[in-house]
Amino acid sequence: MTKPAQTADPRTPAENAQLALLLEVAGTPKPGNVDRERDLPDLHFGHFLAGSVGAARGLRMAERGAPIGESFEAAVHGMSQQSGGNTQFGCLLLLVPLVKAAVLADGPVAREDARAVVESTTVSDAAGFYRAFEHVNVAVDDPPEDADDLDVRKGADAIPVLEERDLTLRDVMDLSKERDANAREWVDGYPRVFEAADRIRSYDGPVVDRAATAFLILLAESPDTLVAVQHGDSVAEEVQERAAEFIAQDAPGDEIDAFADELVSRGVNPGTTADLTAAALFVALERGLTV
Repeated sequence: MTKPAQTADPRTPAENAQLALLLEVAGTPKPGNVDRERDLPDLHFGHFLAGSVGAARGLRMAERGAPIGESFEAAVHGMSQQSGGNTQFGCLLLLVPLVKAAVLADGPVAREDARAVVESTTVSDAAGFYRAFEHVNVAVDDPPEDADDLDVRKGADAIPVLEERDLTLRDVMDLSKERDANAREWVDGYPRVFEAADRIRSYDGPVVDRAATAFLILLAESPDTLVAVQHGDSVAEEVQERAAEFIAQDAPGDEIDAFADELVSRGVNPGTTADLTAAALFVALERGLTV
């Protein structure tokens, strides 16, 4: 049976994951990202709403105990059924194991629950992860020099290599952790996600405003790895430093709004930070945040 979410209302973990996707995109300003006040040229607020609805089937599969890889591929396939393309691939990569962890947790979901789910992944889960890349175009870094045959852009064509090397999905994430913040969360037990979740719960005000604040703090903590892939390390570091200045100076909203508009105009999208924010919202909801 599905365990009710650890909140004052009866939402299940899959429903809280879907709500987290919606709350994340509704928060504003989130510099460089789609939010309720900003669209990107080919990726709009409505696409994210549709993606959140489409992902629900895969999230429910994880909640009911389906394997991580199968659930993730189904969530990505459902998310892709809108005209904008990839809206929440990275969010779902973080959320699917967390949904499963929340169901299995003895009480509010904790880092050890997430770690246990990740450690239990299989070669079949890795295959589902690779198949998910065939549903949408995802911006990824080149694989390590000794892992060309494991390039995720090969999709299902890489599955025989996974099977030959007996690589689980956790193993695949370990190969990418140096250049991918989401992979690091997987391997390290979601440290930034749970810390951001605690911050969100401690803030006052509407949840979507708390989400935007959490996004800016996460952006200030570490260079966004999607920005690094698309624009190089120097741009990622510049964006991080500017976000840190806003936090240190407690900058007014209009300055952050201007920064958000600037990044959109430059095509600089800190999408990995949005992924972490969505996962943090889920954890906060599971640990008692009310909306």
